[in-house]
Amino acid sequence: MQYLEGRKYVVQGIFLVVALIFLTRLFFMQVLDGTYKLAADKNTLQRLVQTPYRGLIYDRKNELLVQNTPVYDLMVVPREVQQLDSARFCELLQIPLEDLRSSLRAAKKYSRNKPSPVVQNLTTPDLAAISDRLSDFPGFRIQARMARAYRTPNLAHALGYVGAITPAFLEKPKYAKYRPGENVGISGLESYYEETLMGRRGVQYKMVNVRGIEKGKFRDGEFDTLSVAGQDLHLSIDAELQAYGEQLLAGRRGSIVAIDPKTGEILAFVSAPHYDPKLLSGKGSGNRYMALLNDPNRPLFDRPLMATYPPGSVFKLVNELVALQLGVVTPYTPFECNQRLVRCTHRHERPSNVSIAIKQSCNPYFYQVLQAAVVRGQAPNKYDDARIGLGQWQKMVKSFGLGEKLGVDMSQEKRGLIPSPEFYDKKFFNKKENRQHRWSYRNVYSLSIGQGEIGITGLQMANVLATIANRGWYYTPHFVRSIGNGGPLPQYRERHYTAVDTTLFKHIIPGMMQVVDGNGGTGNLASLAQFGISVAGKTGTVQNPHGFDHATFAGFAPVNNPQIAISVFIENSGFGGTSAAPAAGLMIEKYLRGKVAPHRKNWENWVMYGDFTKHLKN
Repeated sequence: MQYLEGRKYVVQGIFLVVALIFLTRLFFMQVLDGTYKLAADKNTLQRLVQTPYRGLIYDRKNELLVQNTPVYDLMVVPREVQQLDSARFCELLQIPLEDLRSSLRAAKKYSRNKPSPVVQNLTTPDLAAISDRLSDFPGFRIQARMARAYRTPNLAHALGYVGAITPAFLEKPKYAKYRPGENVGISGLESYYEETLMGRRGVQYKMVNVRGIEKGKFRDGEFDTLSVAGQDLHLSIDAELQAYGEQLLAGRRGSIVAIDPKTGEILAFVSAPHYDPKLLSGKGSGNRYMALLNDPNRPLFDRPLMATYPPGSVFKLVNELVALQLGVVTPYTPFECNQRLVRCTHRHERPSNVSIAIKQSCNPYFYQVLQAAVVRGQAPNKYDDARIGLGQWQKMVKSFGLGEKLGVDMSQEKRGLIPSPEFYDKKFFNKKENRQHRWSYRNVYSLSIGQGEIGITGLQMANVLATIANRGWYYTPHFVRSIGNGGPLPQYRERHYTAVDTTLFKHIIPGMMQVVDGNGGTGNLASLAQFGISVAGKTGTVQNPHGFDHATFAGFAPVNNPQIAISVFIENSGFGGTSAAPAAGLMIEKYLRGKVAPHRKNWENWVMYGDFTKHLKN
């Protein structure tokens, strides 16, 4: 019993020691959180967050696109401010009194014990001008950080930008660890890969006196943690091709997207009009942002991801593949160019097979192709039959990555629209009469030529061509080919197959080649046959009720070993063959040959400065 009694006291003693250690630790952690103030020769504890070095961004050839540059922020801890001489302080900082008052109000609202920004993006000369006199103002201190510096005037829409975190961001759980004054990716790749680029913060605890003069580390740095630098991003973007594409569309509205079909890597991502990413960094960036936001040309609008257009005749390729899969046509099925069904834009040879129909872009032919796919006698009346057939068509079309977000590594991607039977039920519902009007193929036939309610993005169109180039599969398009020393995110390594058998894609490619290199093809201005490069493509002219039609072209090259798939949209530019096709040809030439032949400079000038609609005005 005495033995057991002795063990009881030993155990109790151990618990007592553990409790004391825990309470001591808790006390110091409370001190670290700023709950208590240490009184030791009038010293206070200062918690300094060490912002990590943000990851860099490179292009596919390891050319540096985005780097970091040092800037300084003047921070305030409201609790430590003592009898501030506001007029003298504003004179030192060269800021309006109202700006100071506004910053102090925001700082107090956030926290009286944590630092908040007063003036941001001070340069080294700015810092030198105030550092000697700043000790006269307790509660204010300088915090160094790294800001983004862009080494390219291009790719602004993809890169996005970094800015000071806003109060709205701070309220989101995702940004709970951020503090006022810290930078965060606002848009583009900077936002999508924020956690990767940001790294991990570190913390240092220092003793300072009431004048802010450092008195040494707290407990020899026992509670300090080191920051971990963010990881670098290596993009698939070809910086030279990107710059060339932005040059071609300068002064116009539209987009160019180029993809490597074998990997899904995005080679060029042009949104026109564009802007220099440097405008949204450094001092005064807020004012420049507002100027861009209010620009009537909408340079901030990311057209390849956010602008949805009817695809025009390029979509005929998808409809043909769906009809082949359903077995309602063969590559040799003839349809007459019957203009009582739908108007054809020009006279041409009889479309006795799909290759001729694609080459000549015969509207009545593809009217009958989609009719064969939708109206298949699956119901006793034409309304139910069309409804069933259209539902099956929609499901197959969406397998091409249309009507849904592809999942590119950018957050603002739009879905586009591949209309469903339910869509038309809603469209033809008469609210005044409170009854449903039935619809048939005649109400939706415009889908056969890529018009009507259908809408896709430039990125989706380029991906469709990459899918055709691969004969039936694609990788999700993406910008980042490697993170640090690793590869892309796992989702960009997975193949996606369409609902169309891979053996059927070969039947549309000869006609696509005739579009570009055939006698009388609608896309002859995209031809690179003189360089021994075979191009397969399709032109499109998109009806626009608000002005001149939009021009499109989509294609890939070389045909037997595809290395680039491309889509071009140029708004209000008339026929795709006269504007979008030459732009695509120049881009393909630039990528595959590394240069554009001198004798083709006239086509550069045509794309950049030509009046594409001159013949439409007469």
